[in-house]
Amino acid sequence: MKVTVVGAGAVGASCAEYIAIKNFASEVVLLDIKEGYAEGKAMDLMQTASLNGFDTKITGTTSDYSKTAGSHIAVITSGIPRKPGMTREELIGINAGIVKTVSQSLLEHSPDAILIVVSNPMDTMTYLVHKTTNLPKHKIIGMGGALDSARFKYRLAEAMEAPISDIDGMVIGGHSDKGMVPLTSHATRNSIRVSEFLSENRLQQVAEDTKVGGATLTKLLGTSAWYAPGAAVSGLVQAIACDQKKMFPCSTFLEGEYGLNDICIGVPVILGKNGIERIVDVPLSNAEKAKMKESAEGVAKTNGLLEL
Repeated sequence: MKVTVVGAGAVGASCAEYIAIKNFASEVVLLDIKEGYAEGKAMDLMQTASLNGFDTKITGTTSDYSKTAGSHIAVITSGIPRKPGMTREELIGINAGIVKTVSQSLLEHSPDAILIVVSNPMDTMTYLVHKTTNLPKHKIIGMGGALDSARFKYRLAEAMEAPISDIDGMVIGGHSDKGMVPLTSHATRNSIRVSEFLSENRLQQVAEDTKVGGATLTKLLGTSAWYAPGAAVSGLVQAIACDQKKMFPCSTFLEGEYGLNDICIGVPVILGKNGIERIVDVPLSNAEKAKMKESAEGVAKTNGLLEL
């Protein structure tokens, strides 16, 4: 199983590291446009192999897509990261051109690859890949919901002073500060609804803290986060590579599901060897349906800025 990660910055390198440590891939290729950067990251990571106990081979290359040939899964992290005060949507002008070029270059050498899009604005970049490649929709996956859900579970555990392993929760909708829809009505602690432990006001605060999770970290770090995004990507890659049939909320192309059409947005899906194997229909409250509709309108507005 060969996996390519395009973009050897903090997020891309974290993706490669977590994938390698899990030891399910035979090879991870890091690719970057900066001369020697991916090669250096790959060498540094390979020097952790004996310490971290993995046998995955990590190689780096500067802009040579022939080295990615035969990839089963390719992750696109390339593009400019957010700076403090920036929205994900403000990145569209530069990142759209990058993502379009990268996806086409990847498919030239690995036409059957499953693509995982991380670059922001993520839902719109996922939509762009749909509109500019000939890949079937089940092979194009936007990562956002998996990361947003991890942040939601972190905030729930924090509020309840509980171990995160007790917590289950999901965020659907757009991967943006205003577009996320944390499903507080479905969140549980060991099968007990979190509303049994937290007041409505506290749950609302958890939801709001989740929605600005990325912006909070960008303000603290001066750039986008990387550990949790890298871990989220590795979870998706492993579910596909190992045919786990695991459920994650991911940005996927909808054709009537959730009452939405011609849009990529986060909904729960089953991931296996074919990529997205099924979209899961989760019953939503009227309030959640309204928030999902509002989120979709925001994503569609951003999509309208694309030059397809």
